[in-house]
Amino acid sequence: MLRKRLLQYIEESKGTVSLFQQEKEYAVKHGLLLDARDISTPESGSRYQDAYIERCNKETEDLIKNEPVTFLDQPISYLKEHKNEFIFLESNWFDVIGVDAVSLEVDDVFGTYDAMLGLKLQKKYRTHIVQYLEGRLQGETSYDLLFNGEDGLWDLNITLNDHPDFHEGLSMLAVYELIYDFLFLLLQTVDEA
Repeated sequence: MLRKRLLQYIEESKGTVSLFQQEKEYAVKHGLLLDARDISTPESGSRYQDAYIERCNKETEDLIKNEPVTFLDQPISYLKEHKNEFIFLESNWFDVIGVDAVSLEVDDVFGTYDAMLGLKLQKKYRTHIVQYLEGRLQGETSYDLLFNGEDGLWDLNITLNDHPDFHEGLSMLAVYELIYDFLFLLLQTVDEA
């Protein structure tokens, strides 16, 4: 899946192909850059420069405000200070990993940071997904995974507190990068299984 999506991204790129280091390494390893096109490697923090970001009310899901990318410089603890909000982010880079958008919020009951998303993988990959999640996350109930037959994707909620590299000192940008890396490796693991 990852190979196919990344190849599609490369083929659809006009002119210079922009690949972050992680995607570039994967593309080289899997022979996806056989033509001699120019490749640029953007700065790691620029992945979400063109992202669509909303702050929304958790109870009603109403839009509070569209935010510029600089909003992601806020510490993730912003969500503890604004428990009635969630952050919704769409990015073209999520297409590479088969995700439409990722929402972040603080759980009202447990006070944990949660990421919610829909993962475009076939139902038959459940065992691989579960093995990856259980191998990478450190909590007993670190995730919820449910196949949505209507949309043909996995509804996945991850407790970020159980990710070994997560801490409250991170910015929202760093947390979104952490989630992206986590999902990139998930797809890579599924592809290689």
